[in-house]
Amino acid sequence: MVLLEFSMSPISKGESVSAYVARSLDIIDKSGLPYQLTPMGTIIEGEWAEVMAVVTACFEAMRADCDRVSTSIRIDYRAGPGGRLKSKISAVEKKLGRKLST
Repeated sequence: MVLLEFSMSPISKGESVSAYVARSLDIIDKSGLPYQLTPMGTIIEGEWAEVMAVVTACFEAMRADCDRVSTSIRIDYRAGPGGRLKSKISAVEKKLGRKLST
């Protein structure tokens, strides 16, 4: 199972790129994969081919009208079942004995 964190934004489209990011979030949300939006990117959980297909779809949508696209990707693969998007946070909260802001 893969946790993939990525951010993608156009270069030279001005200071605010939220309209472009919103397009990607629409693709991510419609993928049906578990995800978590953060202020600096999005984390998606799934099999390798699934998460890479989502990133590719986001890239294709962005490059349609953006001549330059910046992308950062971090991947954590671990054999076994899914659910790590939440279980990794729960494990830390359990050790601390309290809920954290997520």
